[in-house]
Amino acid sequence: MELLPVLRELLEHNHWARDRQLQVCATLTQEEFLAPLGASFSSVRGTLAHMVGVEWIWLERWKGRSPKALPAATEFPTLAAIKERWSAVERDMRDYVAGLTEDGLAHCWTITNTRGQEWTYPIWRMVLHLTNHQSYHRGQITLLLRRLGVHPPAVDFLTGLDMGFKL
Repeated sequence: MELLPVLRELLEHNHWARDRQLQVCATLTQEEFLAPLGASFSSVRGTLAHMVGVEWIWLERWKGRSPKALPAATEFPTLAAIKERWSAVERDMRDYVAGLTEDGLAHCWTITNTRGQEWTYPIWRMVLHLTNHQSYHRGQITLLLRRLGVHPPAVDFLTGLDMGFKL
């Protein structure tokens, strides 16, 4: 079995699950969107801003750049601002992934994280890390939505397959 189709499917699920959560987040008032609720990034906005920033920074790293910091949550005053930035990141990520080859997945990249530490991993491990990271924070968004009294959508991988997300 080749690895590239699996990674593409994981990334496709990542986009599908994100979109389902963003649809529900669009029902929040601005006050609910910004409310401190006690999670890793406190608010729905803070968590979503972190998530879009992480996708952006990993893509930058894969392109040979190592930004020193994630965008600040304040760069995203509204959900619309987050969606606009994520749309651009997704488009660029899709372009990048379309250019990957099975052989290229094993190529090791050395990146510098935001603390100045160097890491060296093959791209396939970095993609797995990214999708795992996003899944972790989707769980936090689920918790924050519940704290706001909002029913969160199902975003599990197999649920997505059953609902028909496709490559």
